[in-house]
Amino acid sequence: MVLSTPSEPAGAARIPVAIHAPDPISLAGVTSQLNHRPEIRLVDADSRQPGTVAILLAVALDERTLSRLRQLVRTDGVRAVLVANLIREAELLQVIDCGVGAIVWRHEATGPRILQAVLAASRGDGDLPSDLLGRLITQVGIMHRNSKHLPGDPASGLTPREVDVLRLVAEGMETGEIAGKLSYSERTVKNVMHSLTTRLRLRNRAHAVAYALREGYI
Repeated sequence: MVLSTPSEPAGAARIPVAIHAPDPISLAGVTSQLNHRPEIRLVDADSRQPGTVAILLAVALDERTLSRLRQLVRTDGVRAVLVANLIREAELLQVIDCGVGAIVWRHEATGPRILQAVLAASRGDGDLPSDLLGRLITQVGIMHRNSKHLPGDPASGLTPREVDVLRLVAEGMETGEIAGKLSYSERTVKNVMHSLTTRLRLRNRAHAVAYALREGYI
């Protein structure tokens, strides 16, 4: 069943959002916070509409939850926002590897905070709590040291243009804001991010920022 929302304003492009919750109370809580937001349109959890953002509420990050995240992002092709009580160090890179770039702590999951994460996810931007970013830096540093001398390791290092872009990403700027700040087109900014994440085998923007911080570029 598609959740009801107010009539969509003429000409407005609203983001389809599907809520995946472990219980009816959690589903009702998130629905009540987002149901009247003009930027989004709540849809059924099984929706495969283009541009859908899935909000997944997780009590525990067990293998079942991680598998669900992988399915949502890799198979269903949606962007995911994870709302979690706790993420341990051993689980953090697994979450990032699933393709999740927006995470909200459950105790901070107000309507405006969830909406912020949904908007970031819909743009392909990252949105991580600051404490998680610090832990991600540590995890990426360990991974980088362990792989530094492996045969076939990709050429390391960032170009000045990549550093400029990542510095603004780390400050929380969106693609359009970065383009305006650096006098680039949005396509150029996206190409810069794609090039460096592919070359350095980084998983997404959050991973790229962690790499740049760990290596002392920003």
